[in-house]
Amino acid sequence: MARVLAFAVGAIPFAFVGGSIQLPGAYYRPLVGVVLLMSGVRLLWPRELKSNLQPEDPPIWVGVLCGIGIGFLSGLTGTGGGIFLSPLLLFLGWSDTRSASGVAAVFILCNSVAGLLGNIAIVKALPPNLWVYAIGAGMGALLGTALGIQWRTPMILKALGFVLLIAGLKLIGVY
Repeated sequence: MARVLAFAVGAIPFAFVGGSIQLPGAYYRPLVGVVLLMSGVRLLWPRELKSNLQPEDPPIWVGVLCGIGIGFLSGLTGTGGGIFLSPLLLFLGWSDTRSASGVAAVFILCNSVAGLLGNIAIVKALPPNLWVYAIGAGMGALLGTALGIQWRTPMILKALGFVLLIAGLKLIGVY
C-alpha cells in the first residue's frame, strides 16, 4: 500500500492538472506511443526481469517524483496511467509482476478520477458516453483480475506487452 501512496501523492494532483490542459495530440501522441512501443517490445523479449527476482521498494521521494510525471502524462493523454506505471515498476525492479498489477489497478482508479475532474473543470461537462466507459472499465477489471489470478507470470508479462504495443500503435496513428 505504501508503494501506491508514494506514486499517488505525486500523480493525483498532476493528473488533475494534465486533464485540464487541452494539448493537441500531434505533440504528445508520437512521443508517448514510441515509449509504449519500446516498453511493450521489452516485455515480450524472452529475458527475466530483475523485479521478478528481487523486487525492492523505491525511495518514497522517487515514487512521488515518478508519480508527478506519470500523473501529468496520464492526465494529458486521458489514460489511467497504468500503462506507464506498470513497466516502470517492472523495469526498475520495484515490484514483481503480480504486485505491479495490483498497484496499477488502484493507481489507475485514483488517477482516472483526478484526470476526469481536471477535464470537467475546463470542459464543464461529463462525456456523454461515460456510463459505457465505466461499465467497460468495470468488466475489464473483473476479467483482468480473474486472468491475473489464474495465469502464470510469463503469460501476464506477455499480455501486458501486447497491451502496450496496441496502445503505442494507436498513439502513433497506425490505426
